[in-house]
Amino acid sequence: MIARLLQVLCCLVLALPAFAACSGNDLRATLDQGERDRLDAIVADDPFAKGNHWKATRDGSTLHLIGTMHLSDPRLNAPLNRLRSIVESADLLLLEMTNEDELALQQRLSTDPSLLLMPDATLPDLLSEAQWAQMSEALNARGIPPFMAARFQPWYVSILLAIPPCASETDLSEGGMDARIEEIAASVGIPSAALEDVETIFAAFADQPRDVQIDMMLSALVDPAISEDLFATMLASYFDEAPAEGWAMSTILAERYSPIPSDAAAEIFATMEQELLIDRNRAWIPVLIEATEKYETVIAAFGAAHLPGRDGVLALLEAEGFSLERLPF
Repeated sequence: MIARLLQVLCCLVLALPAFAACSGNDLRATLDQGERDRLDAIVADDPFAKGNHWKATRDGSTLHLIGTMHLSDPRLNAPLNRLRSIVESADLLLLEMTNEDELALQQRLSTDPSLLLMPDATLPDLLSEAQWAQMSEALNARGIPPFMAARFQPWYVSILLAIPPCASETDLSEGGMDARIEEIAASVGIPSAALEDVETIFAAFADQPRDVQIDMMLSALVDPAISEDLFATMLASYFDEAPAEGWAMSTILAERYSPIPSDAAAEIFATMEQELLIDRNRAWIPVLIEATEKYETVIAAFGAAHLPGRDGVLALLEAEGFSLERLPF
């Protein structure tokens, strides 16, 4: 479960795909004029702002790039049915994390709890009395006894708090689009491989300084109703095939609703964007190129937020000489 949560959180740091047991409102309609102007400016500046399925071609090889979400939703059935024949005819599937890698990380974390625990402090030591009281209430709402969470690394608590209380165990354990694409590939014998080392996402959080982790944790203390609205908003952007808008909304809403000062929230978001999106995008390009040099048809499925932008996977591939075409999703 921890590995799945890491994937989820890296997809949209403060706003995740909606869960079946949750409801919420699309907050795009609530933007004031300043927020709307900011959103429009960000999206207008981003190349490849729309589209969840792209085809990149170079030197006779084809690379299908599919923007995914990492949690289950029944509305994924239609695009999965449309993509099935493409996946089944591929020579290789590349993912952020294969099922085998996820199991290996789960095993490591379950056998070495020190990876998730602070050796030298507790959360009540690091927070004010009022902050710990608020934190305890939020943990209790998610079925996590505060005394058990008191030694957790702050970054891990931020992940737990990012999941709203309305989420069920089924919502978290069922596979999203990437997992289901992997199932389709496996059913016809197509090999799968990871775009990166299994610990890359883990390290992006765990290696943050403790004060940054604490700000991450405090920023996740959002009212449950707002949390559901954030989920609904990002889900709407995903199914509108507007990943650039989805990421920009994450930034704007994080600053609007975060309990910590807006400038601190913006700094956290910028740090996470650099480490979870930009740095990883650049590291994936050699992997993608090498795959197209070995195989005629490759599928790469990863969080939709990695697709758009000047530092997105699509722009980086275009700079390497690939021709790009948006396809139906």
